[in-house]
Amino acid sequence: MNPALIIICLFLVLSIVLGLLAKRGKEMGMEQWAVGGRGFGGIFVFLLLAGETYSVFTLLGTSGLAFNNGAAAFYLLAFTALGTITSYWILPPIWRYAKENNVVSQSQFFSKKYNSKGLGVFVAIVGVVALIPYITILFKSMGILVAATSYGAIPSTAAIWVGMIALLVYVMASGIHGSAWTSTVKDFLIFFVILFLGIYLPIHYHGSIGGLFHAVNEVKPHALTLPAKGLSVPWFISTVAISAFAYFMWPHNAPTIYASKNEKAFRLNAVLLPIYALMVLFVYFVGFTAIVELPGLEKGDFALLELSIKTFDPWFVGIIGATGLLATLVPGSMMLMSAATMITTNVIEPLKSDISDKSKAFTAKGFVVLLSIICAFFSMSDSNTLATLYLTSFSLITQMAPSLYLSLRKKNNITKYGSGMGMFVGVAIVVYVTFTKTTMAMLFPTLPSAIQDLNIGIVALAANIVIMFTVSFFTKKTLVSDKKDGDNLTSAAS
Repeated sequence: MNPALIIICLFLVLSIVLGLLAKRGKEMGMEQWAVGGRGFGGIFVFLLLAGETYSVFTLLGTSGLAFNNGAAAFYLLAFTALGTITSYWILPPIWRYAKENNVVSQSQFFSKKYNSKGLGVFVAIVGVVALIPYITILFKSMGILVAATSYGAIPSTAAIWVGMIALLVYVMASGIHGSAWTSTVKDFLIFFVILFLGIYLPIHYHGSIGGLFHAVNEVKPHALTLPAKGLSVPWFISTVAISAFAYFMWPHNAPTIYASKNEKAFRLNAVLLPIYALMVLFVYFVGFTAIVELPGLEKGDFALLELSIKTFDPWFVGIIGATGLLATLVPGSMMLMSAATMITTNVIEPLKSDISDKSKAFTAKGFVVLLSIICAFFSMSDSNTLATLYLTSFSLITQMAPSLYLSLRKKNNITKYGSGMGMFVGVAIVVYVTFTKTTMAMLFPTLPSAIQDLNIGIVALAANIVIMFTVSFFTKKTLVSDKKDGDNLTSAAS
């Protein structure tokens, strides 16, 4: 057995043990399992929010972005830093409302805020549809990384199934507690690996980080600037703006927010998370190093793997593989739990209003198993439809942002009909433009390139907002009229 395989197996066992130990002394009802009894301190909240930011996809995908697209990849760093700053204002009121109303899922938040079971179901469907491709990509990335770093000793398919089973063991037993405990090891590992690779590789091959960029400029000078067209400055700004606006709309962020024992944790995290986001820079350095050192590489997502195997001994490659494994388990577990919780609270519970807390937890665990198996099977396929759907995930969850932001106002003038119709139109546009590959240039062929290069998600978001306000304006009058009629009937009956 090679050293890499031993290290990967040891960390796999450690993750299971930590996950199981997290259950000690706790009765796993729905609230305890899904949101930790709302008793997490600032450290666990930080680790989980940070853990959801840095996944195995960060290791492979981010370095691949730098390798393939050069400077355009910096949009990820920009929107992560800006997006995390929004937590200072929006997370405390979200947490307060969730605690006061016993909310345990994102879709339930919408359902109670707008007093609409139908809206809760729609948000749950959109959330699950957006998460399944994300979880699938995590599983697929984990399989690729573990197979490569174990030097083929663990096939990709086996890595996916073993990782999925490990995830299920501690999620079923400990819920969010298992994810929080595992994230302590995972965040330490990923922090160390990213910093080390990002600093060591440029120095090892080029003497310094500055030397790396001089080498990239000689080999591929256009990689260090944004192009005049396509992934240009207007594209960069619009993509960063939309992504930062919707940063906390991912359904798997909700359980971490609700799990906090107080709102002070969010103020501290708003300071720490943007600083933590700077780690993405060091992943870019790996991708840029690969541009020079791996000129024949065809798939950018393999940049970090190929460069690591070329540079390091097997034992250190094993640490990278173990990091990728844990970087799948923590965000993957949160995504699965949030998807299962949304289905349980907004689909199953309304159909069976007398369901007990323990039964809800049992039902949610059942959906975790089902969704895990579905995502595992998808991750072993080369479905182009799934890849296309993954690209729409962020645009889909962005459509929830306007309604959520406005619901935090003391006087919200948006009705449930306006919220639902706005989101529906936005989602419909996202799906249409993605699958038809429509671009801003196709919609507005006569406008300047600065407009044509804008992220087309702006069209969906703008349509969402216009429809939301328009429908709310007309339905608000109807709702007020219905309320008056109801009050008159009540007075007459008295």
